[in-house]
Parts: sequence; structure tokens; C-alpha cells
Amino acid sequence: MSTLIGRCEPIEHPYGELLLPFDLRIRSRLRTRLVSGEEAALRTERGAVLRGGDCLMSEDGRVVRVAAIPENVMHIVCANPFELTRAAYHLGNRHVPVEIGDAYLRIAADRVLGDMLLGLGAKVEALEAPFEPESGAYGGGHGHHDEAGHGGTIHQYEKKE
Repeated sequence: MSTLIGRCEPIEHPYGELLLPFDLRIRSRLRTRLVSGEEAALRTERGAVLRGGDCLMSEDGRVVRVAAIPENVMHIVCANPFELTRAAYHLGNRHVPVEIGDAYLRIAADRVLGDMLLGLGAKVEALEAPFEPESGAYGGGHGHHDEAGHGGTIHQYEKKE
């Protein structure tokens, strides 16, 4: 059994691959299996979110690549940026993990949330796709934010130490 102890730099030909849905990629302790069938124990730092493409080092120096397995998600698009922002607000208000893409949102499949989004005028499509939600404001970041095009004066704020 391999014991995967932490992230490492990606390599071209890893020893193995670990397919996991999002709810298992947020766990720091896990007993699982590599694609090859070999048992593996995951022991990473608490609060770490594994992303598709991340590589993990085993105690014996072997490298395993993480893959985000496709899962049931809801793909959300809206008629305009305002409506998409409004949908994101209502999902965030419910503390729902949200993947933010270019003109779309994705959440784990949930009928109640789907009905809410339809009520807000969103188009909701059921998909099976890898799910890579935002890690949160204090979770190390994920995604790209561009300050261009907002209009008005842009002020830079820095985190106080």
C-alpha cells in the first residue's frame, strides 16, 4: 500500500493515478485505491483541496497524479452577467461550493437548488463532468480575477500583516 503524504511538482510519467470526486479531494485522511487497483492511504495537510492534475509524493518517493473524476453537476448559464452574478450570490448565500467558469457556474447536482436557479431565470443543465469549485476567499485561491474594464478608479488594497 502506498502512503501519499503531500503535494509535489508534476512529472511527465507518474507512478500511478488517483481518481477522486470533489467530496473526497477535500479530505486530508482517506483510504482509497489507485487506478491500478493498488491500495493507497492519503495523509495530507488539513484544509488542502486536491485539484485535478495535482501530484502527490508517496513515502517511498513515487509520484501519483490526482484526476478529478466526472460527477453529476448542474451547469448554470444566464442571459447576461447581472443574472449570472445574482445566481452566484444566491448560491454563495447558501454556502454551496461553486465552480466559476467563463460565463457559467457549476454546482453539485441538487434538485432544490436547481428549482431556485430556474426561478431566478437561469438555464440549468445536468452534466457529468469533473467538479472544481472555488476554494474560498482564504483557501489559497483558485481562479483568475482581472481588474481591467470595471470603470472608475481602481484602488489596490493589501492584506495587513
